[in-house]
Amino acid sequence: MIELPLFPLNTVLFPATPIHLHIFEERYKQMIGLCIQNHQPFGVLLIRAGVEAQGPLAEPVQVGCSARIVHVQRLEEGRMNIIAVGVERFRVLSLDKSAHSYLTGQVEEYPLPDPYPEVSAEQAGRLRPKVERLLRILVEMGGGEFDLQPLPGDPVTLAYMGAALLQISPVYKQALLTSGRADEMLTALLDLYRREMTLLEATRSIGDEGRIGAFSRN
Repeated sequence: MIELPLFPLNTVLFPATPIHLHIFEERYKQMIGLCIQNHQPFGVLLIRAGVEAQGPLAEPVQVGCSARIVHVQRLEEGRMNIIAVGVERFRVLSLDKSAHSYLTGQVEEYPLPDPYPEVSAEQAGRLRPKVERLLRILVEMGGGEFDLQPLPGDPVTLAYMGAALLQISPVYKQALLTSGRADEMLTALLDLYRREMTLLEATRSIGDEGRIGAFSRN
């Protein structure tokens, strides 16, 4: 059990995936400043009730992900742009709203069990090409260049990456983060990817048909 400073957000962070944050509120400038100074992680939790900024501390869900800061861009008036990477899933045991201007909590690590590794490996093999395809479509739709890096070989890490890429509601992403077993998460992801890919392919087709003459890519 450890104490973590907590950052309730309207997003879900998964282990081994990045998050970009603009830090502008005084309470979070203080929190992130201490994390940088002490080389300490912080916890990201989806907001259950309340608002992300400029209000009372939000009520978070119980399961979140710790984050390690890997890049800091300092701005005027103490504001910052940071990039952090998810480290480990955790579960909140207790919350403290009085010790600091920001939320802290006693948490315990909550790794995703993988009791059926052969099943998970088979599911990961089916998921991998779907994740690769989604990456290609997202980059093409965004107009960027595509440089596919080797995807993680570990089924759990691949599941976290696949979940982070999905363009779905944070509520559904939170359900994935709180999965009880790796094979259950992979099963849910395979179903979500089937639906997501159908929608994205349809959206891309409509976009292609709407392009005119000189604006088409050959």
